[in-house]
Amino acid sequence: MKILALDSSGLVASVAVIEDDRLTAEYTVNYKKTHSQTLVPMMDAIREMTELKLDTIDAIAVAAGPGSFTGLRIGSATAKGLGLALGKPVIPVPTVDGLAWQMYGTDKLVCPIMDARRSQVYTGLYEFTRTQADPDAGYELHVIREQCAVMIDEIAALCNAQNREVIFLGDGVPVFRDRLKELLLVPYTFAPAHRRMQSAAALGVYAAELWKQGKYQTAAEHQPDYLRLSQAERERMEKEKRLPGDAMGSEEMSREVTNGEAPEGASV
Repeated sequence: MKILALDSSGLVASVAVIEDDRLTAEYTVNYKKTHSQTLVPMMDAIREMTELKLDTIDAIAVAAGPGSFTGLRIGSATAKGLGLALGKPVIPVPTVDGLAWQMYGTDKLVCPIMDARRSQVYTGLYEFTRTQADPDAGYELHVIREQCAVMIDEIAALCNAQNREVIFLGDGVPVFRDRLKELLLVPYTFAPAHRRMQSAAALGVYAAELWKQGKYQTAAEHQPDYLRLSQAERERMEKEKRLPGDAMGSEEMSREVTNGEAPEGASV
């Protein structure tokens, strides 16, 4: 099976081609250019270098969210456009799951953290398990906490409750490293640079596992999963709640703030 994998969910832009159990090519850039400038040229470079005919791919894997709203739109639009043009299915890979797959085979807990702003992270908690004694059977990714958007204190508390060593990776590491050092009561480590950020190669390999489980869709069906509202949508909702005549909305907001809780849509 041949998979074209795309990841533009975070700071990194990454494209890869996986064929059966072989990584044919990967192109990853972590530089100050927008994904709209890099993703398609990177894909074209791989296509030319490997003499890839796009109509020979079987599916397109894409980091489906959460992540950067703009990045997700670019990646999903690219995958959707290719899928529609070529008549190929799309394998939507949860971004945080794809990040966790980079730590394949570890006996430690895996906790990806992506900076979601407002002191929040896109995160989840995972472990790799074996259901069979046969080494050829490989490992399965077991989800302890599904990908979510939470405060860094909440995911640190969940890690502490597991009483096991944890590996952290993702672009949230440099942002929250010092805070995690204050919060964690269990042994922990941070993934090295070559394993820390998104990788289309890892995404593509994990996508092959999802394909076996029937977790794919038509290109027309595909939509990114943002997990929370965009900043513009949050600001619009806050503005609507403050409009004159919306007394109930104003009272609810006042009560939530008084109770120390954030208004719905304001800090998700």
